Amino acid sequence: MNPEEKQFPWINEFLAYLRLERGMAENTILSYGRDLKKFFTLLKRGPEEVDEGDVRQFMRVELSSGVSHRSLARSLSALKSFYKYRIYIGQTLASPLALIEQPELWKTLPETLSFDEVDRLLGLPDVTSPRGVRDKALLEILYATGMRVSELTAITLPKVNREMGFLRVFGKGGKERLIPYGEEASRWIDLYIDKFRPLLLGKKSTNLLFFNPFGEALTRQGVWKILKGYGRLMGIEEKIHPHLLRHSFATHLLEKGAGLRLVQTLLGHSQISTTEIYTLVSRERMREIHHRFHPRS
Repeated sequence: MNPEEKQFPWINEFLAYLRLERGMAENTILSYGRDLKKFFTLLKRGPEEVDEGDVRQFMRVELSSGVSHRSLARSLSALKSFYKYRIYIGQTLASPLALIEQPELWKTLPETLSFDEVDRLLGLPDVTSPRGVRDKALLEILYATGMRVSELTAITLPKVNREMGFLRVFGKGGKERLIPYGEEASRWIDLYIDKFRPLLLGKKSTNLLFFNPFGEALTRQGVWKILKGYGRLMGIEEKIHPHLLRHSFATHLLEKGAGLRLVQTLLGHSQISTTEIYTLVSRERMREIHHRFHPRS
């Protein structure tokens, strides 16, 4: 047993529970682990010695040291989940975070593109080249489905139902969902698979839909670099991040009248509260449009 495991046995038990019983994504588990170890290292006390005042002091220290609201909110989520687990297994009677809420103003509104910006972005790839068609299909799929980049990079050919226009996606916790991808994306996916994917693949062998020059899965960073390159051409490089088209997809659906439950299902959110952030984006955009165009605004 390494020193860290001896120092934080309760954390490692919790992480094992998330991994084995909850099937939580590994990246989330690692983030929770880092946040919890940071919290208990700063406090220098065990779970049963922590009270609400300790949590609020931790929040003040974190904010004063320059930690973002988003990072602090994630730390509080990790702590809330940790104490729920402790109560569940009978090792804690009450959570010191029971009265601590994450204010609405902490919710950083996700960056999105406008409809025109999406059109410009999707029109940038050079569709006379194999790689350009690959990029065009990739961008069209991201915007048409709102899937996570990690879900996109794992898609294999058998998961693409070209006849019905659906993708079978495995999201967080291994949960499966079917997502329609529409006619425009279908046109580019078909062209890519039938004509240009074999040219890019050459003598290599893989059933991945998208792959790097070595025939291996594209990484999250690889997709980010593709997006970043096109964002640079548009002059919006600072706005580009891996979830940009996912956020735009959700916001645009809601602006066009889609129901929140439908968007939740398409995004693969387990909680409706996670999806509700996009309603805030829509309201912000409506206010902006009203202010810009209404004669008395």
